[in-house]
Amino acid sequence: MNPSVKIFSGTGSQVLAEKIAQRFGAPLGKINIQKFSDGEFQPIFLESIRGDYVFLIQSTFAPSDNLMELLLMIDAAKRASAYRIVVVIPYYGYARQDRKDKPRVAIGSKLVATLLESAGANRVITMDLHAPQIQGFFDIPVDHLDSSAIFIPYIEQLKLENLTFAAPDVGSTNRVREIASYFNAEMVICDKHRKRANEIASMVVIGEVKGKDIILIDDICDTGGTLAKAAGLLKDKGARSIRALCTHPILSGKAYENIGNSVLEELVVCDTIPLKEQHPLIKVLSVADLFAIAIRNAYENKSITSLFIHSQLKESRRAK
Repeated sequence: MNPSVKIFSGTGSQVLAEKIAQRFGAPLGKINIQKFSDGEFQPIFLESIRGDYVFLIQSTFAPSDNLMELLLMIDAAKRASAYRIVVVIPYYGYARQDRKDKPRVAIGSKLVATLLESAGANRVITMDLHAPQIQGFFDIPVDHLDSSAIFIPYIEQLKLENLTFAAPDVGSTNRVREIASYFNAEMVICDKHRKRANEIASMVVIGEVKGKDIILIDDICDTGGTLAKAAGLLKDKGARSIRALCTHPILSGKAYENIGNSVLEELVVCDTIPLKEQHPLIKVLSVADLFAIAIRNAYENKSITSLFIHSQLKESRRAK
């Protein structure tokens, strides 16, 4: 007899998990995160998961309680004799700490990978890692979903005449180039230099943007400073319209103020992280359908990655 699927959520991704479970066609499992007065917490599964295929949904954005909660959920599932434990992490926190870029620093994304494996995870499903090579930090399978499956249809319905894509920094170049190639559009690069984290010293535009409808593409929007500065620079260079598409809306510090005061026409994000507040310039697209398909394919041992890569999207477009 095949193991049953049970889907559970941590407190950080409750709303998204409910959408994913609904799209999948199964009720969200019952779990209680018991909290103590000193700040500790203890996940308790309120139903049997013995021999079940367990999917645990939790983005590991700040605070670190979200990560710790996920680790405890994995440990509880392992001790409750779950058949397999798959962690679904729409936003993988600490992904920006992917290398030793200065002396005496931690590689946070590697440490998180080690913690997840040590806790008992058998597989990871995530989306738009800040650095794709983080997959190599794991010794268990990692399914890396691509938000282009969500963003490309949205861009198509905009029907922009002079579409050009822009990378807000050099690190986003590959991501932007792949989407630009799908549309056979040009791309430009905003090359920035930082004095320190979250503070830009200078930025220049590489490429022609005059009279173009620009779409900035990035994986995260943290303080919004990079996007705001890039948008302003592109406008000064003669761009006709400027939008930004970012997968993970961290939106910390003065992010809402920076976005509101920018020349951006809109900021389109995914619901991998719940918004702290609503904003007229920010539009949210859901990743629920994508993750529901990924969960079903993982359970049925079907291909996952091939569903979401740019070449498959391009072939699908040609077939229409």
